[in-house]
Amino acid sequence: MFGAAYAQGQGAAGSGGWLSLVPILLMILIFYFLLIRPQQKKEKQRQAMINNLQKGDKVVTAGGMHGVIVAVKDDIVTLKVASNTNIDFIKSSIQAKVS
Repeated sequence: MFGAAYAQGQGAAGSGGWLSLVPILLMILIFYFLLIRPQQKKEKQRQAMINNLQKGDKVVTAGGMHGVIVAVKDDIVTLKVASNTNIDFIKSSIQAKVS
């Protein structure tokens, strides 16, 4: 008699363990869709922008330097920041294009 009651208690506790994981899984899904996925999408767009840089584009670097692209070679971008001043930057340091 005690064995049957004990077995029923174990079964109820076992299913309760799975139910306690549901809120944690929901939180992980919420974090993924609200934080991780948008960040990945934004980085993908930034990478596409970097791959499409061309001569004449106005850009801003990660350090806040504004300039116009005068040359693009492999991973190096040369920006004109003043009338006689050209500076070389790594492509990945370009943060955004400016209209």
